[in-house]
Amino acid sequence: MKAAAFYSIKGGVGKTAASVNFAYLAAEDGYRTLLCDLDPQGASSYYFKVKPKTKHNSQRIIKGGKKLFKSIRESDYPGLDIIPSDLSFRQLDIELSEKKNSQERLAKSLSTFKDDYDLIILDCPPNITLLSENILEAADYLLVPMIPTVLSKMTLEKLLKQLKHMDIDTAKVYTFFAMADYRKRLHKEVIQDQSDDDHSFASIIPYSSVVEKMGLHRAPLHDFAPSSRAAAAYKELWSEMKAVMWK
Repeated sequence: MKAAAFYSIKGGVGKTAASVNFAYLAAEDGYRTLLCDLDPQGASSYYFKVKPKTKHNSQRIIKGGKKLFKSIRESDYPGLDIIPSDLSFRQLDIELSEKKNSQERLAKSLSTFKDDYDLIILDCPPNITLLSENILEAADYLLVPMIPTVLSKMTLEKLLKQLKHMDIDTAKVYTFFAMADYRKRLHKEVIQDQSDDDHSFASIIPYSSVVEKMGLHRAPLHDFAPSSRAAAAYKELWSEMKAVMWK
């Protein structure tokens, strides 16, 4: 089982769109996939039209085990299940701080699924908190979407610094550009500057209104716009990621 977290300190960079589309593509490729929506806003859950069960809450995420299994919801797509977000997730940092080995609780919870899924995708909130530290510890791969701007490069540097501070191998960090607009000179320059980085994927997600329409259709791109340029870019990027995760 692999755990891949779409994570960034910065918000609005396309984490949820990537989480939703790659979860769909992984399941389509035959990987038993579980998408865990850790963001209290619940955008991934909304896109997949799932709501939490009555007793689902942040405590189940922390404790793992059979009760967390009961929180899993099936999606409309074969091979893809969801642990939906719940508003109580906003309290995860407080609840984690009250536990022993607080930085390792999420990893322990995810181990519950080691025999049932090939891939767990974590859609993460944008911040640096105790939950974030749990995510950094638990994920086998940190997939960091970046808008091609100087600010995105700065936040990546902060993330790498935090990983080193936590004694976590930065080699598990892979970046990709999203919401790229080649009409903008700065975007082209930043992309070119990053092109020699072995941990920066070559496939680039373009800025496109069709990605924003995921919220209207409540579905991944390949469900309602499979021939779009953005859908093709996500599929190319998924192929790159797959080659890294199962090399």
